[in-house]
Amino acid sequence: MSSPVQKLFMTFRDETEGICTQRVGQVAFSASLMASSAVTLGPFNTHTNLVFRHVVSNIGNAYSPNTGFFTAPVRGAYHFELYIFGQMDSSHSSGAVLVKNGENICISYEYQTAGDGKSSNGATLLLEVGDVVFLRQWVNTRIFDNGNHHSTFSGHLLFPM
Repeated sequence: MSSPVQKLFMTFRDETEGICTQRVGQVAFSASLMASSAVTLGPFNTHTNLVFRHVVSNIGNAYSPNTGFFTAPVRGAYHFELYIFGQMDSSHSSGAVLVKNGENICISYEYQTAGDGKSSNGATLLLEVGDVVFLRQWVNTRIFDNGNHHSTFSGHLLFPM
């Protein structure tokens, strides 16, 4: 028994062709910083773009594990989530900011003097075709990841507009 594949269609008005209907594919991704080895990134003296190289899923291929950028393939409402893990000490916190086209949207930030800490955040954004969303590590913070995939970045198209 095969399962039906949901197909999304977007209807729009084109000045030269009239009413058009275009098939819009499914768009979703989830990635962690590392596939298996352990790494602590930072601290850096400036905000630093993060590249989540271990791709768990990349439906629609809108996320690039080479750049860390998600590029919107269609205009629509998208939801993004970030989870950041850090091994804390008294001089460094962990943090990352969700960025849309160079503008900071929201931050995930944790500070404690010892132990491990995890923070998260998310946002729903209206994106135009070609808009770019990515994570940037906050200045003077440390982020940890290993094969348990503590630090992740995910997003998906809620609906086209």
